[in-house]
Amino acid sequence: MSVTGMAGAVCAGGAAWLAFGRDRGRQRARVVLADGGEGVSGAPAWRRAVARVGWRGRSEWWVLAAGALVALLGESMVPLVLGAAGVPLARRVRRGRRARLDRERRATAVIALCGVLAGEVRAGRQPGEALRAVDGGGLGAGRAGVLAAARFGGDVPGALDEAAREPGAEGLLGLAACWRVAVDRGAGLAAGLERLEGALRAERDQRSDLRAQLAGARSTAVMLTGLPVLGLLMGSALGAAPLRVLLHTGAGLGCLAVGGALEGTGVWWALRIVRGAEER
Repeated sequence: MSVTGMAGAVCAGGAAWLAFGRDRGRQRARVVLADGGEGVSGAPAWRRAVARVGWRGRSEWWVLAAGALVALLGESMVPLVLGAAGVPLARRVRRGRRARLDRERRATAVIALCGVLAGEVRAGRQPGEALRAVDGGGLGAGRAGVLAAARFGGDVPGALDEAAREPGAEGLLGLAACWRVAVDRGAGLAAGLERLEGALRAERDQRSDLRAQLAGARSTAVMLTGLPVLGLLMGSALGAAPLRVLLHTGAGLGCLAVGGALEGTGVWWALRIVRGAEER
C-alpha cells in the first residue's frame, strides 16, 4: 500500500474512533442511569436518549470518516482535506438544528404555560400564587427570577421581559403585557391569557404549515447534493475510474474544484430561498 493509502487508513481509523469512541467514565455513567447496573437497552426511553447524547454529539465526524474512506479508495489526500474542512460546517449545521428544536420546544412550553396559568386564575387563585403553582418550564432560563418576583412581590412583568430574551420564549412578552394590564387597570388576566394562548398557537400552526409546504424544496436541495455521488458510483460501475481522473489529473482537479464550488453555491442559494420564505 502506498504512503497515501496508509495515511488514509490511519485517518479513517482515527475518525471511526472519534465517532464511536466512548470513555469508560461516560459508559459507567450511562450504566448508572440505566437503573443502577442493568443494560441501557432495558432503561426507559429518556434514559436511552441520555445514553446516546455522546454519540450524537460527534455525528459531524462522519464527514471526516467519509473523506478518509474516499482518500483511501482514490489514493489521494484531497478528499481527506475536504472532509476535515467539512467537519466545522457539519457541526454548525447540527448546532443550528439543535437550536431550532430548542426554540420550538420553548415556544410550545410558553403556550402551555399561558393555558395552565389562565385555568389557575379562573379557578380563583391570585396571579402570583397561580404563577408559583404552575410548572415554569416555559419560563426557560429566567424561571428562577420570575418565580422569585412572584413570591416576594417583585417586578413580575420585568422578570418576564428578561426571560423572553431567550430564543423561542418571545411569547412571554405578551404574558408580561397581560400582567401589567391586569395589575394597573384591574382587567381580567385569565381572558387576556386565553387570547394570548390562542394567538401563539395560531402562529405556531402557521409556521408548521409553512415548514411543511417548504419541505419539498428543502428535500430537492438535499437531493441535489447526492447527485455527484450517484454519478461517481455510476462511473465506477462502468469502469471509468472517476476517482482516479478527478484526483490524479489536472483537468479532473479543475473539474472537481469548479463542480464543488457550483454545487455548494447552488445548495446554499436554494436553502437561502427556503429560509427567506420561512422568515417572511
